[in-house]
Amino acid sequence: MTMSFEDAATGLVEVGRRLDARGWAPATAGNYSVRLDDGSIAVTVSGWHKGRLTPEGVMRVDLDGTPLTPGKPSAETDLHLAIYRLFPHVGAVLHGHSPEAVGMSRAAADAGEWVFAGHEMLKVFPGNTTHEAEIRLPIVDNSQDMAVIEEAIRPALLAPNAAPAYLIRSHGLYAWGKDLAEAERVLEGTEWLIAAELAERAWKR
Repeated sequence: MTMSFEDAATGLVEVGRRLDARGWAPATAGNYSVRLDDGSIAVTVSGWHKGRLTPEGVMRVDLDGTPLTPGKPSAETDLHLAIYRLFPHVGAVLHGHSPEAVGMSRAAADAGEWVFAGHEMLKVFPGNTTHEAEIRLPIVDNSQDMAVIEEAIRPALLAPNAAPAYLIRSHGLYAWGKDLAEAERVLEGTEWLIAAELAERAWKR
């Protein structure tokens, strides 16, 4: 599902406020995007606090990252574009920085993935209708070179049972969906699963 730039900007502003209220967008962290009806991408401008985002903090780029409107796109726009190129059905990508997601990625310092199993919340992932499943959340090491992250994460995203999400170690969570609403549900559901797994391990100590 695609939308106009005006509707996308309004939607991203609203999402930014909700994610900031949950503590998932501290300082100016995080970046969000939507695929538009003309094939271009609406993306948040670099340096904007997402809790105080306005439509002026959203710009357009093409699938190669070339700006189509004034502004400097987020430094991680290339990671959004990689998802759009890899999955033509994707209509929105959200990137948050919750302490739980970052903490899990650091605690699992040698892991290339985290496997969720048995949770009712697994049904948040599109196409999964049961808790009797295993969904794999890929984890990739951080880099200031977006091409390095893209190359490293691509095979994991195409593997069976991969979540429509991944963690960048010591950085944050990317999640996506067919539209902005689905991307937000996937982000929220994945964050819940991360928090539940961390709580379970804390109780078992």
